[in-house]
Amino acid sequence: MPRIVPLSDAKHLPVWRRPVALLFLMALAMPIAFNTWSALLNNFVIEVADFDGSDIGLLHTVREIPGFLAVGVIAIIIFVREQVLALTSLILLGVATAVTAWFPTLGGILVITLLSSIGFHYYETVNQSLQLQWLGKAEAPRVLGWLLAAGSGATLVAYLAIMALWETLELSYNAVYLIGGGATIAIAVFAMLAYPQFEAPNPQIKRMVLRRRYWLYYALQFMSGARRQIFVVFAGFMMVERFGYDVHEITALYLINLIINILVAPLLGRAVGHFGERNALCVEYAGLVLVFLAYGGVYFLGWGVLVAATLYVLDHMFFGLALALKTYFQKIADPGDIAPTAAVAFTINHIAAVFLPVLLGLLWLVSPAAVFFLAAAMAAVSLCLALLIPRHPEKGNETIFSPNLPAPAE
Repeated sequence: MPRIVPLSDAKHLPVWRRPVALLFLMALAMPIAFNTWSALLNNFVIEVADFDGSDIGLLHTVREIPGFLAVGVIAIIIFVREQVLALTSLILLGVATAVTAWFPTLGGILVITLLSSIGFHYYETVNQSLQLQWLGKAEAPRVLGWLLAAGSGATLVAYLAIMALWETLELSYNAVYLIGGGATIAIAVFAMLAYPQFEAPNPQIKRMVLRRRYWLYYALQFMSGARRQIFVVFAGFMMVERFGYDVHEITALYLINLIINILVAPLLGRAVGHFGERNALCVEYAGLVLVFLAYGGVYFLGWGVLVAATLYVLDHMFFGLALALKTYFQKIADPGDIAPTAAVAFTINHIAAVFLPVLLGLLWLVSPAAVFFLAAAMAAVSLCLALLIPRHPEKGNETIFSPNLPAPAE
């Protein structure tokens, strides 16, 4: 029988067995498999499966279906503890990543992608819930920044190995996927065996929760999902399709992003804590408007590869400020709402993700620049929504309109 430890008693455990240490361990495990898969994906599907823009759009639509169904986590946590579900999901992600190269056809890649996506999205849903339950409001922005840096550090090791050894040892896609997926599996299994199960002080509601006073959080999640899909699906694809990046070159670009994230992410966490969620999100969205407009210029005005690579790095930097959305919700939420709302928010975040990639894949065949101009418009809408966040959000003060409204409906 696994040992259950109340969160208040966890401070008596060795530092390496405390809840924050487990969050860091999981933050290391997930990116190894996911980013190994991502680093090789565009080259793998183009070289092995002969994908075009329509195929890559379809692939990412399939990949986002489990995110749209993340609300199903609510039903699972009735029977399975969140911590166990998070680690089990990591194992599924690792297994699916490890065998990706065994199925080099459109149908096979879609099936394996679906399985890895279930692991990824269910892990992310529960992990967000655990972070907000296990971290205090005062320390959350700072620790979330360090968690982001830790994930970047783990991925840095994987990318360095790919970049240094891909041509030197003539590595195959199969070998790299097996190593990346296997590392995540090993870490997750260790975490299952080495850590007790932590009990947060506030029991989580195990049914779907939709509250009117969370409407701004829901709207920001929806726009975030729609906007981010364009970057995830098409930014890297552009570097391979338009500029002919090879595996080690696209990995080098990811490597630059990781180094910057390791250095900048802790500062971003501190900035959110100091300047507040509204200011942080406004900076993110205003920056993304400019970045996506410039992406469109790469096609529309014929700007070169150096501009495109610089924009790719800036894009990642601005996305780091998205941790402010988590801490905004932590401040306005009832403690028992965190787990069910994390699941609902992931579903809302992925509504557009189910249909946007395949539709924009078709638009890409006509005008790649139009895809990025549409993303700029989405970032502008997000900026307008972020301006509605109060300087000091809390329950009863969820938006700038809240003080003039009746008491929030529960």
